[in-house]
Amino acid sequence: MISIVLGSDSDVEIYRDIASALKDLDVPFEKRIISAHRCPDILREYVTAAEGRGVKIFIAVAGMAAALPGVIASHTLLPVIGVPVALKSPVGGLDSLLSMLQMPPGIPVACVALNGGRNAALLAAHILALSDDNVKRRLQTGREDMKKRVVEKDQKFSKTTGDF
Repeated sequence: MISIVLGSDSDVEIYRDIASALKDLDVPFEKRIISAHRCPDILREYVTAAEGRGVKIFIAVAGMAAALPGVIASHTLLPVIGVPVALKSPVGGLDSLLSMLQMPPGIPVACVALNGGRNAALLAAHILALSDDNVKRRLQTGREDMKKRVVEKDQKFSKTTGDF
C-alpha cells in the first residue's frame, strides 16, 4: 500500500493525478492532509505507525518550503517520493523543488518534476513491482498501451499535410 500525504488542501489537484494512476494500476493507497509545519506531532505519529498498516512507500506532495517529504523521511526507512508543487508558488515552484532536492546526507527523498503526481505514482509502482509481479504486469501493459498511442499518432501525423 502507498501512503499519499498532502501538505495542504491546495495540493488536491496533484493528488488526483496520483490517485488516478494508482487506481489504473490497481495499487491500494491511503491519503491524508498533514502539514509538517502545523502538525508535526500528528505527522510523526502517522508516519511511525504506517509500516504496521502495510504502507510500503510514501508520496509526499508539498509546495513552498516543502518540508513534508524530508520530515516523513526523517521518521521512517521506507522510501519517500516528493512531489514539488508550483501551483501557488510565488517563485514558480523553485522553492519546493530545491527543498526536496537538497536533502541532507543520510535522509534521502526521491523527487519528481514540479506537479509530477502521475510520475510519482508510477515510480512508487515500479518500486512495488520489484516484489509484486501483478503490479509489474500492469506497468508493462501500460507501457505497451503508451507505445501504441504514440505509433497511432505518428501514423496519423505523417499522413497529413498540416497539423492534427
